[in-house]
Amino acid sequence: MDKKLRSGFTTGSCAAAASKAAAWMLLAGTEISNMNIITPKGSAFDAEILDIQRNGDRVKCAVRKDGGDDPDVTTGSLIYAEVSLSEADGIRIDGGEGVGRVTRPGLDQPVGAAAINSVPRAMIRSGIEEAAEMYGYEGGFNVIISVPGGEETAARTFNPRLGIEGGISIIGTSGVVEPMSEQAILDTIRVELRQKKAEGNKTAFVSPGNYGLDFMRENYGMDLDRSVKCSNYIGMTVDMIKELGFEGMLLTGHAGKLVKVAGGIMNTHSREADCRMEIISAAAAREGADAELILGILGCLTTEEAFAKLREADGDMAGRVASRLMEGILASLNRRSGGGLNIECIMYTKENGLIAASEGAEAMIEDNREQWNG
Repeated sequence: MDKKLRSGFTTGSCAAAASKAAAWMLLAGTEISNMNIITPKGSAFDAEILDIQRNGDRVKCAVRKDGGDDPDVTTGSLIYAEVSLSEADGIRIDGGEGVGRVTRPGLDQPVGAAAINSVPRAMIRSGIEEAAEMYGYEGGFNVIISVPGGEETAARTFNPRLGIEGGISIIGTSGVVEPMSEQAILDTIRVELRQKKAEGNKTAFVSPGNYGLDFMRENYGMDLDRSVKCSNYIGMTVDMIKELGFEGMLLTGHAGKLVKVAGGIMNTHSREADCRMEIISAAAAREGADAELILGILGCLTTEEAFAKLREADGDMAGRVASRLMEGILASLNRRSGGGLNIECIMYTKENGLIAASEGAEAMIEDNREQWNG
C-alpha cells in the first residue's frame, strides 16, 4: 500500500505564527514555546517558537519551515518575525534579510514591496490583532519578516525569473503545503502569464520545457528562458492565456510532447496518456505509408526514432507527416481555446531541429521581437 504523503505548512503560515508569538510575548512580557494559528484552509498549525530575542520594545523569534513530504527548497529555513510597537496606528509589514523585493509588475505585490503575498499579510495581521485584543493594546505595530540564507535559497526557485530579487517569497493561499502539488505548478504558470500581460505583452510565448533552447536561439533569436514554461499542462495554460486576455500564443516544443497534442491530449504527462506512436502512425498512414513502415513506427520507443524511420523510408515522408501532425496540433489548441486566440506553433527534434512550423509562426516572432529584446 502506498504511503500517504505528509502535508506541511507554507512560509506564510510560519511567518504568521512567528509574528503572533512575537506580538504575544511583547505585550505579555513573558516567553512562550509554542503558538497556534488556524490556516485559511482551516488546519491548525501548532508551531514551535525558536530563537527568542527580547529587547525592550521589540521581540524577534522564528518558526522552522516544514514542507512535509513536498520537495520544497525552503524546508528547514528559519522564518523570523521581529515585532515592535509603533506610535502610528495599524500594522506595517515589511521584509528584511532573505526576503525578496518585487522588481517587475504583475505579481501579488507592487514593484518595490517585499515579496510577502496578500494572504500571508492578512494572516500576520490577524494573529497580531488577536494578541493586541487579548492584552487591550490599541496602538500600532511594525513587523519585519526575515529568512537568513533566503537569498541563496531563492536562486533555486522561480523568483529570479519572476523579477523577485534578494530572497525568497513569503507565500501560500491555503497556508498548507500539499505534497507534489499540481496546483503549485499551475499557480506558477498563472503568475508568469499575468506578469507578461502586465508588462504589456499581447502574445504569450509558451514552451513545455527546456529542449531545443540552442535551436530556437540560433534560428529565431528567441531565448526560451524568457518564455513561460507550461510543463505538461498545455491545455490549462491555453485556458489561462484566454482568460487573461492575450491576443496570441506561440507554442514551441519538442515533438515528444507536441505529438500528443495532435491527438487531443492536453496534459502530456506519461501517466495521463501516451499514444505518440499511434498518432504518428495514423499520420503516416494518411500520407501513404505502407504496413511495414507503420508497424516499424509502432515498435519505436521515442519520437526521434520514429522520425528516423520515416526519413529512411522516404525522403519526403517525415516532412509530410510532421506537417499533418502540425495540423492536428493547431486543431486541438484552437478547439481548446474556443476561438478568438491567434495560435501558432513550432515543433522540433534534437536530431533534426525544425520539423514543422505553422504558417504564421515566423511572422508572430517578428511581430513580437521587441518583447524578446526588451
